Amino acid sequence: MKLYNTLTRKKEELRTHVPGKLTMYTCGPTVYHFAHIGNLRSYIMEDVLEKYLRYEGLDVTRAMNITDVGHLSSDADTGEDKMLKGARREHKTVMEIAKRYTDAFFDDCRKLNIKRPEIVEPATGCIQNYIHMIEVLLNKGYAYEAGGNIYFDTGKLEKYYVFHDHREEDLAVGVREGVEEDENKRNRADFVLWFTKSKFEDQELKWESPWGLGYPGWHIECSAISVRYLGEYLDLHCGGIDNAFPHHTNEIAQSEAYLGHPWCGHWFHVHHLNTGDGKMSKSKGEFLTVSFLEEKGYDPLVYRFFCLQSHYRKNLVFTFENLDNAAAAYGKLAARIGGLSKEDAPLDEEAAAALRQRFLEAMGNDLNTAMGITLLYDVLKANTNDATKRAMLAEFDGVLSLGLLEAAEKAGKAQEEDAAALEGDGEILALIEERQQARKAKDFARADAIRDRLAAMGVVLKDTPAGVTFTREKK
Repeated sequence: MKLYNTLTRKKEELRTHVPGKLTMYTCGPTVYHFAHIGNLRSYIMEDVLEKYLRYEGLDVTRAMNITDVGHLSSDADTGEDKMLKGARREHKTVMEIAKRYTDAFFDDCRKLNIKRPEIVEPATGCIQNYIHMIEVLLNKGYAYEAGGNIYFDTGKLEKYYVFHDHREEDLAVGVREGVEEDENKRNRADFVLWFTKSKFEDQELKWESPWGLGYPGWHIECSAISVRYLGEYLDLHCGGIDNAFPHHTNEIAQSEAYLGHPWCGHWFHVHHLNTGDGKMSKSKGEFLTVSFLEEKGYDPLVYRFFCLQSHYRKNLVFTFENLDNAAAAYGKLAARIGGLSKEDAPLDEEAAAALRQRFLEAMGNDLNTAMGITLLYDVLKANTNDATKRAMLAEFDGVLSLGLLEAAEKAGKAQEEDAAALEGDGEILALIEERQQARKAKDFARADAIRDRLAAMGVVLKDTPAGVTFTREKK
């Protein structure tokens, strides 16, 4: 597979340290609130990547952290812990908040067909690993104590800004507005490895350490969890593009200083999901969640389809109009799949091999999911039997995980049941068809009038991504 590497700024072959096996680390959520759909775009694309690598034949071991301590409200290591902020908002303990939103995150993943990684580790589960790593960094001279906190000394590195060629004097003190400079730092880019009670008296979660009662910084957790579970050499690290600096930059700095050798050679970053007025963010107050989309009548897999229609290295603009277009396309694709016969014919091996090669070429070229979806339509048009088409659609959807065959079967059953219930009533069927034609012509007043007429006759319509379903009201 050729995959863009943020570290080298070019597409290159994804290599593994052990032939046939790949270690993969993905930054997990900070569980102080629900994940918004912008966060979930990254997890969807990482999920497709993992499933594609398995499809290629690699034995993938994937680890992910759950940040339940240490992530501050400013990326410049200032402000309150986000977990404490969530606990205060809901008048609960930090651990109650962590459990609630961890469960909610994995429930969203289930709805979006995102596979749970083999290894999921809360930050609070590896305190001794952080302490050990920090002790080694202190002993090697890469860390120092100041003002009661332990800092990583970026001045000891030959190159710190590995993802972008920044100049020290061009950088703001922090990455967000309103950040005051930390006078304890030797260098502006230094970051905290361990906070003590000297700075955060109100922190709920604290542990004994050689430097006093305190808690770890955000950046140290991913390095320590990755090394603990995936070893000293990591093949692939994934995350959102907003984590490239400072989080992933700091991970590389502390990991390689600790290990004494290069750590991870390939970095995969998913770009932003934007709304019409800019980047989606929880700090703005209201934000879009999977549950909110469901309340609006959207199948979560329609959102996954929407994400896969665009390349992961392009910013994606979310509007409900765009989501409606994705819902319509998803429904039509499912309906076309539902129209395939259920014939029990032998697999056309030659046609299957040709389609499989095209899928490998599309997805193996920097995870081009848009081309992967296009190939689904090509399968439907292929000069082969329907049994082969269904087999290849199922195979490719094992990677894309759009639930298309299930959606096709469900829609087909619903339409059969509705047709059976209305059999013999030509007037109702004709009105439903007339309404559909009015909607296509954008004559919405006529369409609404027909819906009202059908409602008066006891017929309830429901517009779904897979088409119109209808039932009779019970008398």
